[in-house]
Order: sequence, then C-alpha cells, then structure tokens
Amino acid sequence: MRNQSSIRSRLSMVLGALALLMVLPAHTEAHLNSTGLGPVYDGLLHFVLSPEDFLPVLALALLAGLRGADHGRRALFVLPTSWLIGGLVGLSATSPGSTALTCVSFLLLGGLLAADAKLSLRATTILAVIVGLFHGYLNGSGMGRPENGGLALLGLIFGVFVFVAVAAAFVVRLRRQWEHIAVRVMGSWIAASGLLMLGWAARGRW
Repeated sequence: MRNQSSIRSRLSMVLGALALLMVLPAHTEAHLNSTGLGPVYDGLLHFVLSPEDFLPVLALALLAGLRGADHGRRALFVLPTSWLIGGLVGLSATSPGSTALTCVSFLLLGGLLAADAKLSLRATTILAVIVGLFHGYLNGSGMGRPENGGLALLGLIFGVFVFVAVAAAFVVRLRRQWEHIAVRVMGSWIAASGLLMLGWAARGRW
C-alpha cells in the first residue's frame, strides 16, 4: 500500500509538471510552423506543438477511454471528422476565430475527466463533435491560403486520429484503481491549466 501511494504521488507530480510546462505563456504565431517537408508535415507539427489543441484532445481521449472501448472508438472517428469539417469552414473564414473559448474547453474537458463523469455514448459523441468543430475552425481560420491550408489540415487530422487511438486504447486497458486515479489527476491539471490561461488572458486586458 505504501509503495502504491508513493507511486501515485510521484506520478501526480510528474503529470502536473508536464501540464504546466505545456501551457506556459510563450510567443505564438497564427501561421503554421514550417518543417521544410511540406504542408502536411507542417500541420502535423502544428498539432504536436500546440497545447491549446493537444491538451483538449488528450482530455477527451482519456475520458473516452475511461468510459470503455465503445466510447473510445466513437471519439476516434467522430473527433477527427468534426475537426476536418470545422477546419474546412475555417479556411473560408474572412477573419480568424477567437481563442477565448479555448479556456472553457480546457475547463470543461479537464473537469469532466477529473470527475470521471459517467457520460453516455451519445454524450461522448456530442462532446467530440463540439470539440472537433470548435478547434478545427480555429485551426482553419489561422492557416492562411486554402490550397496550402487544406493539406496542412489533413496532416493535423492525422495527428489527432493517431493520438486519440493511442491514448484511448492505453486507458481502456487500465484496471487498477490507482491507474484510474492518475488519469483523473491529469484531468484536474488540464482544468487548472484552463484557469491559468483564463487568468493570463484577463490580465492581458487590464
């Protein structure tokens, strides 16, 4: 018991530190980071290096995994599809979307994960649709020219699909109680990151 408690404590500290490092304010760009390998790889890199996209996807994948294989499979296909639709709409937008609601995304998904919310399959589907459309629109509206942005969006969608598949499948296999607790701790840190972002945004307006 003492060893398990020590492991839980250390894992919580590591997860918390990682979450905080990923949301530390830094200089951001509206356009894609260039890899030199083409727009598809640029889109993939954008997802990997963007906590405002990466962490909500992580939270949703972990939440779906906690609810079981059916929820994981539903999120796996619904989230990337919705993200693609939102991104295509965003590519034709005349002005970039506001990122203020990103904080709400962190708070909602992180809070649901921390609370181990017993969502129905329909609720998981609706949540995946909303998250995909919202974040996809933000991505699409900031990608610039539609011809390059479309290819970059495909790379980003591929990253979302692979990450959801790996994260959800990993959590579905967890059986020990402390492992589930560690996943929920990650959710609490994602929610706390949303509060940090909200406070930073409010500070910037003062």
